[in-house]
Amino acid sequence: MQCRGVRGATTVEANTRDEILTNTRQLLALMIRANNIDPQDVASAMFSVTSDLNAEFPALAARQLGWLDVPLLCTYEIDVPGSLRHCVRIMIHWNTVVPQHEIRHIYIKEATRLRPDLSKLPPVDFADLERWIAEQMQNFKR
Repeated sequence: MQCRGVRGATTVEANTRDEILTNTRQLLALMIRANNIDPQDVASAMFSVTSDLNAEFPALAARQLGWLDVPLLCTYEIDVPGSLRHCVRIMIHWNTVVPQHEIRHIYIKEATRLRPDLSKLPPVDFADLERWIAEQMQNFKR
């Protein structure tokens, strides 16, 4: 079994707690579902935000989805002039037998500009995604 990186990014409309958590949960849920990730196989995950986001820790979204035992870290992206703003990125370190070339990295919303080569997803049914998220959050409430 190898430890593989699974990348993803999204953008938020505003620097608010709700925007950061909602959009991070959506991104993480898409990454989980696209790769069939079991949290027991996750070694750790890193969450980064651009310097214009500070209303909440994006890693809280993973805790809300039940990642209670996974080591999580939040950090800032390097503030490169002209770079994408209001952006949340995730790097999951996943123990898996899935070959690297079969891993699906997820870039949604304005973050598709970061990796257009990896952004060719089928249309996302966000209503279905939110139902799945609500179910996960209900299952892991303590």
